[in-house]
Amino acid sequence: MRDAFIDSGIRREAAEPGLADLSLCDQEPIRTPGAIQPHGRLLVLLPRTLALAAFSENWPAGEIDEAREALRQFSFDELAVDASPLALGALAIGGMSFDVSAHRSAEHLIVEFEPASSSAGNQAPIYSLARVFLPQLHDAESIEQLAGLAAAEMKRLTGFGRCLVYRFDEGGHGEVLGEACDPGYDSYAGHHFPATDIPQQARALYLLNRFRQIADARYRPVPLHTTAPALVADGIDLSQAQLRSVSPIHLEYMRNMGTLASASVSIVVDGRLWGLISCHDHQPRLLGMATRLACEHLGQLLALQIQSKAANRLVAERLELRKLTLEIVAQLADSDATLQRLVGEASPMLRVMRATGAAVVLDDAVWTVGDVPDDEQIRALAQWVAGMGVDVYRSDALAQTHAPALAYVQAAAGVLAVSISQVHRHMILWFRPEIVRTVKWAGEPRKAVLPDGRIQPRLSFESWAEQIRGRSASWSVAEVGAAGELRQALIGIVLRRAEELAEVAGELGRVNRELEAFSYTVSHDLRAPMRHIAGYVDLVLEQDGAKLGERARRYLGNVKEASAFAAMLVDALLDFSRMGRAALKPRRVDTGALVAGLVRELVRTEPARAIEWRVDADLPALEADPLLLQVAVRNLLANAVKYSRTREPSRITVRALREAEGDGLEIEDNGVGFQMKYADKLFGVFQRLHQADEFEGTGIGLANVKRIVERHGGRVWARAEPGLGACFGFLLPRAGSPSLALSNGDEDA
Repeated sequence: MRDAFIDSGIRREAAEPGLADLSLCDQEPIRTPGAIQPHGRLLVLLPRTLALAAFSENWPAGEIDEAREALRQFSFDELAVDASPLALGALAIGGMSFDVSAHRSAEHLIVEFEPASSSAGNQAPIYSLARVFLPQLHDAESIEQLAGLAAAEMKRLTGFGRCLVYRFDEGGHGEVLGEACDPGYDSYAGHHFPATDIPQQARALYLLNRFRQIADARYRPVPLHTTAPALVADGIDLSQAQLRSVSPIHLEYMRNMGTLASASVSIVVDGRLWGLISCHDHQPRLLGMATRLACEHLGQLLALQIQSKAANRLVAERLELRKLTLEIVAQLADSDATLQRLVGEASPMLRVMRATGAAVVLDDAVWTVGDVPDDEQIRALAQWVAGMGVDVYRSDALAQTHAPALAYVQAAAGVLAVSISQVHRHMILWFRPEIVRTVKWAGEPRKAVLPDGRIQPRLSFESWAEQIRGRSASWSVAEVGAAGELRQALIGIVLRRAEELAEVAGELGRVNRELEAFSYTVSHDLRAPMRHIAGYVDLVLEQDGAKLGERARRYLGNVKEASAFAAMLVDALLDFSRMGRAALKPRRVDTGALVAGLVRELVRTEPARAIEWRVDADLPALEADPLLLQVAVRNLLANAVKYSRTREPSRITVRALREAEGDGLEIEDNGVGFQMKYADKLFGVFQRLHQADEFEGTGIGLANVKRIVERHGGRVWARAEPGLGACFGFLLPRAGSPSLALSNGDEDA
């Protein structure tokens, strides 16, 4: 039996000071130690038959059978598996009185026997708790006040020399919120305890078993002995046992702290371990069952009050944030719904997230307000956040996961981002600056490593200050929730506006088709009358010209010129209408040969002009309808020739363009140019920036260019300076691109 205990992982010599290895904390069998603390006794029975499965070594001979017989008066059928121990009352065994409690594990009935404490009637701890502590809780205004009251009441109930109430942060570190202690005890008020002081498996056990006491940190564990070879002591689950022997590493930790007795109560809020009430004493101290139950109730009352105050605070915060969110949404809904408007007014946008800066990102466009990183840094951050594929992202230590953020930690140590679209990089980001904090630890949090590589529990608990950089104020649950609500509202506004625009676009498409049909009909039907006017003028001049005066002949000449211009305008309108209706027939076009042919044609039309042609030798091959592409390039070249007419010599440059989105041409001249504020008007029908008597034309040529390029899924642009010339260019997508495929065969495009 003794060998089974030694092999259980809690070796007796490990309890000696200086031998514990902290690196084994997460592997220790703390739920199945195979031993108990010596101030009580324990029986392990089979639930149905009460047959003995195991017992603690400290039972005197013959008293085990006496205890089993005494237990037969109780019914254990109601005990649920893994439920808290049920107090059975006092039993006299072997001339001693014990307080007996029992609980069930998955396989066994665990019965614990502890020295009986006298009943205090109305002075019992549980009644004292209700009379004194409960009324005080209702008057507390903050969680810190609750913690202070709980520490004082816990000290009064238990008599321990020091009682602490501390909560865990997101990293698992404990922060002391309340303390009550006697003279001679170190104060830890406002101090922090590192998360490594409590291993993860111990935290899980605190959730299951809400109370733990260690009466004497110098104790020698009492091993369990089993009654059957097939059953080993370290296979018996003692998770709910109050007598469970604890880790020798923790005992060493207590002794290093100058503590010989401890008790702790779990504070569980919303199903998670919110914090602990921890009690210490320089001398051994044992709590009776009645006091222990009162302590557990104290922990439950405190947890309920903390949950209530936290919930009230959360509701108030959410209401305030919702008011700000609605204000932002209302402002956006009353505008054109572009998210750029969000940064138009700084106050609501920054107040809603208590931020010092904010940014709206749409692909490569960035709009900001407040203190923010530069645009390129914001683009890189937005790209990184978008890669995570989450709707809402938050961090109060951004540089720890996004290294480039080290460069702008003073402006944006923390970020809260919401993604509006997963198709485009459409994102809203809020920034918080770095807050340098000084944290007081109860001893240096790093553990000592001995020469043999063993990690030792901390030896010192003297106040140790650490300066923490690179972090911002944390984003609260309410703020993250408000960001999600704002995201949903913005998506709704954007979608509604998109539907409205789609409806308008559909109506415009219908009107455009009707206008195209009308312009085609009118231009087609006007060609014959224009020819007739010119013909009749010629007949009059030919037959009766000698009879007419100089003024009449001049008038008829003006009529003929006007009819010729009208005929040319009608032909241009007819071409413009046809370009919107005819199906594309794209193929690979050699633009080098196309430009060379058009240059020869233009030279022949104005042989007296001195024009310097500078054409790149490697013009790209484009995927386009050959006839329409020829019309577009001819218009651009003809415009360059026309508007450089006043220059001597005229210089016209044709450059090749090869970019990520496609290939194209750029045509530049040294002509009269134009002001860029009129650039958007150039590609409209009948839009002219110069008088007709300066430069002839119909005002339709550039409109044809724009229509042709856009029908191929491309884009066109212009730039210029008055008196210094102009530059026009276009890009077409390469073969197989979605935009070109959508244009093919769309006769109504």
